[in-house]
Amino acid sequence: MPGLTQENHSQYTLEALVESLREKLGPCSGINSEDVNEKELQSLMERYISNEAEWRKYFFPSSSHAYTRNLVDKGNGKSNLLILVWSPGKGSPVHDHANAHCIMKVLKGRLTETRYEWPTVHLNNDEDRPLNIIGEKTYEENQVTYMCDKIGLHRISNPDDDYAVSLHLYTPPNAAVYGCHVFNENTGRSTHMKKCGLYSEYGHRE
Repeated sequence: MPGLTQENHSQYTLEALVESLREKLGPCSGINSEDVNEKELQSLMERYISNEAEWRKYFFPSSSHAYTRNLVDKGNGKSNLLILVWSPGKGSPVHDHANAHCIMKVLKGRLTETRYEWPTVHLNNDEDRPLNIIGEKTYEENQVTYMCDKIGLHRISNPDDDYAVSLHLYTPPNAAVYGCHVFNENTGRSTHMKKCGLYSEYGHRE
């Protein structure tokens, strides 16, 4: 297969990416989490070049939130494609991914990912242990990264004084259905968060 030219990239719109992800993930009775080829999905995310005119309808910043989660597509019912808008200098808590795959692409600005080992502290253990950082990297516009629970935990933060925007694919959408766990960086203790809510759906606020 010949390499993609800049023209090929520019013709690969956000709508085309959505359709490609649907096709790759299959129909509602299609593949499950264990069948996902994350490298193929990551390649599709890398192919798309950020175009603000295409994603601006999903841009819903909020000064009262560290970030907002804005639904773009539910795919085959076994995935969520979201645009997250990150407030200046803010970030997520340390969290897991509820046994799902997560692929993140920066659409605007920069985002720093800090990765952690899973804590050794248990609920029946009174000993607090700080989480161990295993890596940190700052991603620029159009860069892509992959994360899952087998790798560890992570947090995402916006290091700049302007809003940052990112595109996230979650498959399956477990956090939206069952919630996820957030972790105290200093103690290693976790708290279950119920369903991770949406700030907007399909470009509209309720």
